[in-house]
Amino acid sequence: MATLTLNDIRKSFGSTTVLHGINLDIAEGEMVVIVGASGCGKSTLLRIAAGLETPTSGTVRIADRDVTELEPADRDIAMVFQNYALYPHMTVFDNMAYGLKIRGMTRDAIRQRVEEAAGLLGITPLLSRRPRELSGGQRQRVAMGRAIVREPKLFLFDEPLSNLDAKLRVQMRAEIRRLQRRLGVTSLFVTHDQVEAMTLGDRLVVMNQGRAAQIATPMEIFAKPADTYVAAFIGSPSMNLLRATLDDGGRSATLAAGGSVSFDEPRPGPAGQAVIIGIRPEHVTLGGELPVAIELVEPLGSETVLHGTLPSGEAMAVRVQGAAPVNGGSMPVSFTHSIHVFDAETGKRI
Repeated sequence: MATLTLNDIRKSFGSTTVLHGINLDIAEGEMVVIVGASGCGKSTLLRIAAGLETPTSGTVRIADRDVTELEPADRDIAMVFQNYALYPHMTVFDNMAYGLKIRGMTRDAIRQRVEEAAGLLGITPLLSRRPRELSGGQRQRVAMGRAIVREPKLFLFDEPLSNLDAKLRVQMRAEIRRLQRRLGVTSLFVTHDQVEAMTLGDRLVVMNQGRAAQIATPMEIFAKPADTYVAAFIGSPSMNLLRATLDDGGRSATLAAGGSVSFDEPRPGPAGQAVIIGIRPEHVTLGGELPVAIELVEPLGSETVLHGTLPSGEAMAVRVQGAAPVNGGSMPVSFTHSIHVFDAETGKRI
């Protein structure tokens, strides 16, 4: 096991800056997930950690050794890619063994490591097959096995599940988490899927336009998003964000949509300050004085998600347990707890 430290990582391609000073410390055995929308810089950051890209400035340290200028082969890492990157002409055994042969390990030692990893992943019956004879999930297990046999200091995962169907993604992410905990290998995982991020990571790095908008545990990020970007990105459906102004000494706010909301604790700011009120769909209560024009009903079995519009034109999503009693095109709602407040100008949490 090893630590990974990224210190003030900056990266520019010509005049375009894609990373603006990222700082990240990953502890031994920890799995950190980098999540964000396409183009936010998450894959570039992973490639810098791997040595596939050189930072414009900043340092990369693995096990307290500066590896910024080292080639990937000299960093003692293993990567699992989105496209599996298997050699099509080799058997599963040879694909998993290739890196060990390059190292000059003995045939018996190679066989032992490959067979142990295959047993761990449940792919022992596949060792004599070639990649074209495997399903997507089987190929991903082989790619993981190839990484495991190397016994690296650091695992790097570059959106490894994005080519799998929905059911297999759920299965494989549980398998990756189980294996990572069992092996105790320090890991950095990149994904654009926030559900994947929430279920896999000990901590998350939420990226926004080349900056780390928030670094915290999944539940910290869900419960206390640092800004409106994080609030909207984490959670499905995303948090409702409504325009409002502070009043009553920061103890309440008047909504642009009409009505007001009270806070459990006063929020700093002068009366009349423009703010954004955040409320997750599951914390909206049916019944109240705020009318929502329902435009779409999504029955999901155990719950129903309602999508509509407030009188202000702002979108509102409501999640209710079971079937929703939707009568007509409008439904009154209210919210009295779990209210988030953000500065309207900066988007930062208040």
